[in-house]
Amino acid sequence: MGKPTGFKEFERQTEPYREVEVRVDDYGEIFTGQHDDDHLQTQGARCMDCGVPFCMSGTGCPINNLIPEWNHLVYMGQWQRALNRLHKTNNFPEFTGRVCPAPCEGSCVLGITNPAVTIKNIEHAIIDHGFEQDWVTAAPPENRTGHAVAVIGSGPAGLAAAAQLNKAGHNVTVYERADRIGGLLMYGIPNMKLGKDIVQRRVDLLHAEGIEFVTNADVGGSGNDAVDIDDLIKEFDAILFATGATNPRNLDVPGRELSGIHFAMEFLTANTRSLLDSNLQDGNYLSAKDKNVIVIGGGDTGTDCIGTSIRHGCKSLVNFELLPKPPAERAEDNPWPLWPVIQRVDYGHEEGVERFGHDPRQYCILTKEFVSDDNGNVKGVKSIEVKWTRVDGKWNMEEVPGSEKIWEADLVLLSMGFLGPEHYLSSRVGMEYDGRSNYKAEYGRYATSVKGIYAAGDCRRGQSLVVWGINEGREAAREIDRDLMGTTSLP
Repeated sequence: MGKPTGFKEFERQTEPYREVEVRVDDYGEIFTGQHDDDHLQTQGARCMDCGVPFCMSGTGCPINNLIPEWNHLVYMGQWQRALNRLHKTNNFPEFTGRVCPAPCEGSCVLGITNPAVTIKNIEHAIIDHGFEQDWVTAAPPENRTGHAVAVIGSGPAGLAAAAQLNKAGHNVTVYERADRIGGLLMYGIPNMKLGKDIVQRRVDLLHAEGIEFVTNADVGGSGNDAVDIDDLIKEFDAILFATGATNPRNLDVPGRELSGIHFAMEFLTANTRSLLDSNLQDGNYLSAKDKNVIVIGGGDTGTDCIGTSIRHGCKSLVNFELLPKPPAERAEDNPWPLWPVIQRVDYGHEEGVERFGHDPRQYCILTKEFVSDDNGNVKGVKSIEVKWTRVDGKWNMEEVPGSEKIWEADLVLLSMGFLGPEHYLSSRVGMEYDGRSNYKAEYGRYATSVKGIYAAGDCRRGQSLVVWGINEGREAAREIDRDLMGTTSLP
């Protein structure tokens, strides 16, 4: 694959983001939007004829992208053929090419001794070329089966399942409780990483292919936008729950009830909705302007809180990380092809350095208490440093005596992950749960304990990546099609 000696001749060079000092003043995507074909062909040339491409299976890509094939086609300058190969396994490469952390690169065979192939950059460029050249168009199915399927939730899993079920000829209706389609793609990931025009462009294509979308539809809810699940059970031949893992992990320490402490998704969702509705002119969002902000918890969501707070014009910014700072290179107990647990500098961290002169992350910090201003508002966070040691193969955390500190804070954002799906819908149909409170459904089969109802994505597996949502949505569609038709041609 690629040029036989390319991996020895060319060094890894990723496509740059927009300049930090420019992008922090707007909500445009951090990507330049400009792809250099010659540069990408050179990077595609680095793809080795490795024999066993770990990048596309196992510890690599969850949707089994045919990575060596489209790397080679890009190297050869055959962009449309590369797009066709990419679309065989991935319904939404414009999403994964922007927001996926690229487990494929962590499993790249070249990565054993050299920096991995820039797989994510190449994927991003392929799909962008496809849209620029009008190669990506609506393709409605030629025939309809007469079966109707409801998909509840319009995130990556729900949209992927809907796309595949529609391709098989079923009549698909997607229900979304928010006012826009896209789930976490629309409201969970900020505009800087994934422009909402990019999401809407794909939604419009799916609609043109025959999928129906219903917004402000809270299936199983009790408000004015409620939709009765019993009515859907009567109307549809199968129902897929793709509701996501939307129950946030709380931080139950003294002072949690104070004003100014919010879950990360409250902050991010309100910001995106206000941005789309009025370019933030309606004021219907949680502003970080001129505030001392503390983000508790790392990961992508924590980084997104950092980037959004900086764009608001926060006064100061600190990000608490409970775990130690990762090493610069793989540790001995983190060998290839496992995901490399190493120190990474994401877009928000770069922006923190630009705005405040230092990386906002503080490691080995445990929150002990939220401090009040005596008017019911948070004014600080009391923390203590922790030390991690390994005992009998297990990590043990100890507080460091005398390391207590109070950090000034006007806005605290909790970004500590999610505990699973909300249960108000599933409880109405008597669905069984697994030991982590997720909807119980076997991976690869996706049927729940309720006949005719399936589950896929984060609501079934727990909080995970967009690419895993696409994987489960595609596979769930295959199993639903098989159950309805007796056989299936879906992958």
